[in-house]
Amino acid sequence: MVAASLAIALKTLFAVLGCLVTATVVYTVATDGLPFRKELLTPWMAATLIDFYIHVFIIGSWVVYKESYWITAILWAVLLVCLGSITTCGYIVLQLLKLSTQESLQDPIYSVLLRHQKKTETEQQRKCSLLTARILSLALGCLMLGTLIYTIVTDGSPFHRDVFTPWLSATIIDFYVSVVALSVWIAYKESSWPSAALWIILLICLGSTFTCAYIALQLFSLSSQDPVYLILFRSRNRTENGYEGMSQTESIVD
Repeated sequence: MVAASLAIALKTLFAVLGCLVTATVVYTVATDGLPFRKELLTPWMAATLIDFYIHVFIIGSWVVYKESYWITAILWAVLLVCLGSITTCGYIVLQLLKLSTQESLQDPIYSVLLRHQKKTETEQQRKCSLLTARILSLALGCLMLGTLIYTIVTDGSPFHRDVFTPWLSATIIDFYVSVVALSVWIAYKESSWPSAALWIILLICLGSTFTCAYIALQLFSLSSQDPVYLILFRSRNRTENGYEGMSQTESIVD
């Protein structure tokens, strides 16, 4: 019953957030024109865009993992880049609508995260993928931290009225909708509410710097033979569905 209520709540939440972002974009275009103007690219706008597109890259990586065909994965990735959180919300709602009654009653978040057709990878491919993911998460986190420090040093604090142009405000709303999506994942992942709350607060305050830090921490907790996608799931789901100790079992069989 709780799981079914959660599925309904998530559908409602992301449908409402998708409509909110769509309305924000339409209103901003109507009142301030198109965003493709040089004067809009202020230092804080540039920093916000970098922050936002790091989240787009992270969510896009999950979408590519989820999709069975490259053509649909590429299409969704292009839509994410062009439409941001409108696409994120639409994709999540679509995945929730695809759930069977049994999946909705058991664990809807796990079922949404999971790719139903398993990819087959060699041990060498898994090691290479994990190493690449670790390097990327650290590099993107450092990029955002460096961008944040540089922008504060060169342009001062973002907390003054002149910074908040209509398009920057729209971008911030778009960014924080992606924060909501990632916060739901962190709340699902963490075994205790205090640790989940701490990570979510850090994510709200410092954005993709701590998103990347969280992902890097999860990646470094995997063994070198584990597939990267295991970071999507909490430990209980890994154990229940036979992922825990998968690499050790494969090694024994070999």
